Amino acid sequence: MTSKDEFSTWTKAIQARTEAALDQWLPPAAMHPARLHEAMRYAVLGGGKRVRPLLCHAAGELMQALPEVLDRAACALEMIHAYSLVHDDLPCMDDDALRRGKPTVHVQYDEATALLVGDALQTQAFVLLSEPVPALAAGQTAALVHELALASGSLGMAGGQAIDLESVGKRLTRDQLETMHRMKTGALLRASVRMGAGCGRALVDDEAVALDAYASAIGLAFQVVDDILDATTDSATLGKTAGKDAANDKPTYVSLLGLAEARVLAEDLRRDAHAAIREFGSAAARLRSLADLVVDRIN
Repeated sequence: MTSKDEFSTWTKAIQARTEAALDQWLPPAAMHPARLHEAMRYAVLGGGKRVRPLLCHAAGELMQALPEVLDRAACALEMIHAYSLVHDDLPCMDDDALRRGKPTVHVQYDEATALLVGDALQTQAFVLLSEPVPALAAGQTAALVHELALASGSLGMAGGQAIDLESVGKRLTRDQLETMHRMKTGALLRASVRMGAGCGRALVDDEAVALDAYASAIGLAFQVVDDILDATTDSATLGKTAGKDAANDKPTYVSLLGLAEARVLAEDLRRDAHAAIREFGSAAARLRSLADLVVDRIN
């Protein structure tokens, strides 16, 4: 089996175990209030690339974390991600009707239900993450909760979305655009790496710095690639409405740099990610492959 085949097998295995764990840890659809629980499951299950769980597991394996502990952190991350998508798609935000190739939650159900789905998924993530786990010290659990909360709030994902909404029709500088995307998209991806590593053995200083540099590069690369895909890919392939950034006059790396230069930036960030974890050697092979997975979406 080639290294590419091995990575593909591992990716599918992590995606499958994440799907099974999410199915287990989300409230059953028949449980009262049934419509809310059904909509929560609709928002989370049966779709998505599970990039955050993959990053969480890859970083955790590097630090010898137990898979069952990583499942819990990975699912909490994915619940937060799913809640953000549900809210982002609302008419008061990006007003989109398509997500992961199917109607968005507010279209399939209604706006009030979609709002509550996001709220409930956010709290369910912290219920899951804060439950005592024998394999984790109390300090580790508290650190994971803190990491996820920080990445999700006004200094992370929610703050980045606020800046995004305020920036419609404006021309941001490259530094301003980078700040927005490091918060809106990058913060949760960075948390995925940090939380995965935090489920395992203690990191020494150099390891923490290296993983942070890797996560920083991956977080920005993901958004650069998303901007490119929005400008170059059709809705059927993308699984969501293509061309919305330009239609809504949103600042993106494509509108700021042009398509060719945005592609160059994505490749530069791939190299930065690889360089950051060079000292880990072959043990970080999956993290390197995940960097390739993020950037190769445009190839």
